[in-house]
Amino acid sequence: MSDYLTVQDLSIQFDTPLGKQHAVKYISFSLKKGETLGIVGESGSGKSVTALSMIQLLSDKVSVSGEVKLGADQNLLTVSTSALQAVRGKEIAMIFQEPMTSLNPIMSCGAQVTEAIQQHQKVSSIGAKKQVLELFEQVQLKEVERIFDAYPHQLSGGQKQRIMIAMALSAKPAILIADEPTTALDVTVQKDILSLLNELKAQYQFSIIFISHDLGVIKQMADRILVMRAGHIVEQGTVDQIFNHPQHIYTKGLLACRPAQHFHLSKLPTLHTIEQEDDIPLKDVTIRRQVLAQQPILLKVENLSTWYPAKKNFFGKTTSFVKAVDQVSFNIFKGETFGLVGSSGCGKSTLGRTILGLEKSQAGSVWYEEKDLMTLSETAWRTWRKRLQIIFQDPYSSLNPVQPIGDAIMEPMKVHGLWNNDQARKDKAIHLLETVGLEADQFLRFPHEFSGGQRQRICIARALALEPEFIICDECVSALDVSVQAQIINLLIDLRDQFDLTYIFISHDLSVVRFISDRIMVMRSGKVVEIGEAAQIYEQPKSIYTRELIDAIPL
Repeated sequence: MSDYLTVQDLSIQFDTPLGKQHAVKYISFSLKKGETLGIVGESGSGKSVTALSMIQLLSDKVSVSGEVKLGADQNLLTVSTSALQAVRGKEIAMIFQEPMTSLNPIMSCGAQVTEAIQQHQKVSSIGAKKQVLELFEQVQLKEVERIFDAYPHQLSGGQKQRIMIAMALSAKPAILIADEPTTALDVTVQKDILSLLNELKAQYQFSIIFISHDLGVIKQMADRILVMRAGHIVEQGTVDQIFNHPQHIYTKGLLACRPAQHFHLSKLPTLHTIEQEDDIPLKDVTIRRQVLAQQPILLKVENLSTWYPAKKNFFGKTTSFVKAVDQVSFNIFKGETFGLVGSSGCGKSTLGRTILGLEKSQAGSVWYEEKDLMTLSETAWRTWRKRLQIIFQDPYSSLNPVQPIGDAIMEPMKVHGLWNNDQARKDKAIHLLETVGLEADQFLRFPHEFSGGQRQRICIARALALEPEFIICDECVSALDVSVQAQIINLLIDLRDQFDLTYIFISHDLSVVRFISDRIMVMRSGKVVEIGEAAQIYEQPKSIYTRELIDAIPL
């Protein structure tokens, strides 16, 4: 196969208060016709900016040098604006990481894809709509007429990502750049999207540049792999070479950071432990079970139901409900990590928020020690908030962008009147920052000055500020790099053992839940599918649905 795209000595620099900083440092690679090239690495490694630079989607303040040749001699970094517009969408199309922010919230989905078609074709609105509906069917969307008129907020994450794929394919491009297209999706939807991309590639014969931080996903998609770190390509080769014979210590670290399937370490390997060649002992599950068996039940949920209105009649009376949580019962022992898994929309997060009084239940009870939390007034809840906390999925939206992170950690202490004065609270906040692996001199920095993993550590520190006994971790590692994910999971384990914490750990990734959890509950459509010890759920699932979740995990 001949090289269709050639990147030579690509260098990307950003202007910062400290001067120009290299994001990508003189990298070179090629893409062949019909090939899928995987680019893998942590956040900040230069994966996405490399892709964005190819079609000049970076800011004017970013300096880009080198060559990106499409075909024999067309350098996309120096072509005219009109020539570049002809390339975008038509020759090279892109699927962005977050479909909700990539789609216009005030335009219907059909109108957005129609606009993309009419940008490259002289076709009437009726003809364009016909093409859109055909594309929607090709990307396996159902009820295409309804989705054509729907707005992004009315669709699920998987449906929005299919819309983005349809838009990218609307001009039948020769190269498709997929930038983390499945990062925020649950494993079953991710599996469907990856299968769809492979089917469409076979049908249309285009090349793919597939960007991800997850080597398991890359393995399913790529013919050849580039491994990037800090703007450099540290290793490249075939799938067999990268997975079975990795040469660089960084590649070996990325491979090791995912939870192993056939043995259970006490901690997840991190890039640091791999580089230091530290040995990690196996987890002694038997001793852990014996310890938990002697603990009292801390939380008992009985027949809990949380419903949302689905339809109302002419007079505003609700005629049907969405049963987000439907007659759910379980209990949690003191010091236990209780895993909660299921695909998007199964009711995991709603259950967690209902337990903490952030959503109103229709029926049932939540007993914490000897108190039914569902009977608490708003005033009474304020006292209980000190004992029960939550770490949300998106750390950036959980933090006030104009508030220094030190103030964000001190704020709950002030609200609850903890410690005598602000100096004592500041000392406590700095201690918490250091506890979660950050520095005291970062106290006055703002959220945008931190990486995703660091922001999640800040949210953990804030949750610990009130010295709680019970924490709900709601998808708190799902959008993180595998190496950062390993660090956060190890941190949560250390904090659980240090402060005698009890967790509900919510995730759609069963391999991660299995690693950190003592027991696991599987949910589907608001109901409990099964509950059992982590190893039993993973190795001997009782339900077909649980087996489907396990089979969807990228290996």
